[in-house]
Amino acid sequence: MTNKPEKTLVLLNLGGPRTPAEIEVFLKDLFSDPFVFDLPLPEFLRIRLARFIAKKRAPKVQTAYASMGFGGGSPLVEETEKQALALEKILNNDSRVQWKVLVAMACAYPNIRDPKFTKPGPDTIYLPLYPQFSRSTVLSTLSILESKFSECPVGSGGYVPHFGLEPKFHQISAQFISDFFTNQLFPEQYLHYPDDKPNCDWKDIDLVFSAHGIPMRLVKKGDRYMEEVELSVKGITDELRKYGYRGNIHISYQSKVGPAKWTEPSTIQKITELAIQGKHIAVYPISFVSDHLETLEEIGEQFKELTWEKGGKSFVRIPTLSVYPEFIQFLADKVKQTDSGIKHCVCKEKGGESLRHCRFKD
Repeated sequence: MTNKPEKTLVLLNLGGPRTPAEIEVFLKDLFSDPFVFDLPLPEFLRIRLARFIAKKRAPKVQTAYASMGFGGGSPLVEETEKQALALEKILNNDSRVQWKVLVAMACAYPNIRDPKFTKPGPDTIYLPLYPQFSRSTVLSTLSILESKFSECPVGSGGYVPHFGLEPKFHQISAQFISDFFTNQLFPEQYLHYPDDKPNCDWKDIDLVFSAHGIPMRLVKKGDRYMEEVELSVKGITDELRKYGYRGNIHISYQSKVGPAKWTEPSTIQKITELAIQGKHIAVYPISFVSDHLETLEEIGEQFKELTWEKGGKSFVRIPTLSVYPEFIQFLADKVKQTDSGIKHCVCKEKGGESLRHCRFKD
């Protein structure tokens, strides 16, 4: 027994199907979200179209998940649970509070809408694992929580803001990249840890920061995601220069779905361009902190094959931060701060609109 006060931290992620049976559920949740599947259609038509697309895409997506070797599902939930365990250990070592860290997903299971995930406040804190703000990630998650609790969590003292613009995050990311290239990481802690390293000095390699793309329709609505990605990359690059890195930096966007115009350049375009020039290429997933389909399959396999096909000299996928100790400590420090200092509408500032129950509306 303990007399320490108890608090709960909920790590939030987008989600992924744990098994083949959950793939269609995951896609339905994903495409039903108006902040993700944003179309100029009446809501009843948008929902019908979302469900149709989810059902149609499920077999194709199932093939992609099967190829990763995780039982036909995504490792994202399990990877987030690893982060939760590491974070819980640090919080309970450093605090007079007894912490319990749970994992919740916006899509599929364990679902954020489950009653066991209680109202955000001083004793229940929510931490979305999205470094940069986007309507399709942070605003979407806040909207789900607002619908559930009839208030936006921002400013409640129970919410940890996105962290991709913080200098400390830039320092940790640069240190992680340097540690990767200088063999300072523990490979067993990372999924599909790359065996191959570039056959050149890593400080001269062309480094591609690949972010998940978003439709330009969201940018036109006020989404400042591209700006945040660029600022994150600049901060990390400045820190990398301190390690002696002198190569060229590139920003690109991956995972486009559908015919609409998305953020550019695409990572496929960028890697094709660099490979044709005979470059040594490394790709770092700037918008992800947990490995899943986009990092392991799209970056680790598809982009690698593209590099060889187009004449690149070498290719390496840098893992996500995952359970990197400095990153987990950084998150623990963020949890202790929460967001009680926020006194304005972050959603309006970063995403172009306030939620209905925003506590900062005029």
